[in-house]
Amino acid sequence: MVCSAIRSVAHVRVYLVRKASSVSRSHQPQSLGSRPVASEFASGGAPGSVVELLGKSYPQDDYSNLSRKVLSRVGRNLHNQQHHPLWLIKERVKEHFYKQYVGRFGTPLFSVYDNLSPVVTTWQNFDSLLIPADHPSRKKGDNYYLNRTHMLRAHTSAHQWDLLHAGLDAFLVVGDVYRRDQIDSQHYPIFHQLEAVRLFSKHELFARIKDGESLQLFEQSSRSAHKQETHTMEAMKLIEFDLKQTLTRLVTHLFGNAGAQDRIGWAFGLGLERLAMILYDIPDIRLFWSEDERFLKQFHLSDVNQKVKFQPLSKYPAVINDISFWLPSENYTENDFYDLVRTIGGDLVEKVDLIDKFEHPKTRRTSHCYRITYRHMERTLSQREVRHVHQAVQEAAVKLLAVEGRF
Repeated sequence: MVCSAIRSVAHVRVYLVRKASSVSRSHQPQSLGSRPVASEFASGGAPGSVVELLGKSYPQDDYSNLSRKVLSRVGRNLHNQQHHPLWLIKERVKEHFYKQYVGRFGTPLFSVYDNLSPVVTTWQNFDSLLIPADHPSRKKGDNYYLNRTHMLRAHTSAHQWDLLHAGLDAFLVVGDVYRRDQIDSQHYPIFHQLEAVRLFSKHELFARIKDGESLQLFEQSSRSAHKQETHTMEAMKLIEFDLKQTLTRLVTHLFGNAGAQDRIGWAFGLGLERLAMILYDIPDIRLFWSEDERFLKQFHLSDVNQKVKFQPLSKYPAVINDISFWLPSENYTENDFYDLVRTIGGDLVEKVDLIDKFEHPKTRRTSHCYRITYRHMERTLSQREVRHVHQAVQEAAVKLLAVEGRF
């Protein structure tokens, strides 16, 4: 049961951590309403234009791709709102780490950082983690950029370098992260991660091992399927065992029995929404952003460990509309279309499915057909009001994505 629960939490990342002296900080660059559809999107490259966010101004350039819909979510900090289901998960994990891992003086071994700014530099998000400049994870189509040097973090790992270099060797980071993605009940452009990092000195790792003083953390060898080239097999096996124990204890607590030059360690990250959806039977990720008291009051618990199962609100009927268009010859990504639909339709959009692809045998042009499912979580939608939203999606796709409509 424990192993299956770990696998069910989709965004689990596990890797060894070593502070690399070769990573130098000196390399760091520093509802639609009446508005036109285009105004919902950040305009890239307009001379003198800026994005105001969390009290700071960021000049825009050709990398700017933030929509007002996403910007409106920045600063909501659902994980810090008392009695919110994401807050409950965070508090349960904190409580577990505080009780299970205690320092020499009886104080918690792990410190917690849950209010770090989601605006980071591209250096923090990528370079500090040794992600190559040409790595596909940097694509505009997958991330939200304020400009070429600043972005909304794609993972809480963006803070690892700063915290490790501040001298910390055991900490949790919790926060909202941002990724452009598909649209369905499991995916949302903003979700919340909890990351844990732990480093060990040679003495800490080998103290309980017979003849441990003769063992080493690092070596210069070749990379294999079992370890990286810089770690000894003995160190890797002990870190692997410690990480497995840590995850097993945490998942058992939640579900029941169901880098330094002279240190080595582990890190993992968990998606809070995925944990909450499993623990509380929450069927749709959009619900976490609901301000409906019928949803929120179900999680006003006297004890964060109290068992609770979400009682569904009435399942209102869906309204389904299709949209098809010819793709432009270049610069089209599906995530651009998904982001556009989210920006215009907001949380009325339950999911978007690509149901057909067609390539014209003579012109070689490609056509996509998407099925958009609209469903309000608190009332019944009429086809008339959905038609207005759907028409706005069609117009915006033509104007902003340079597609040719087939509607």
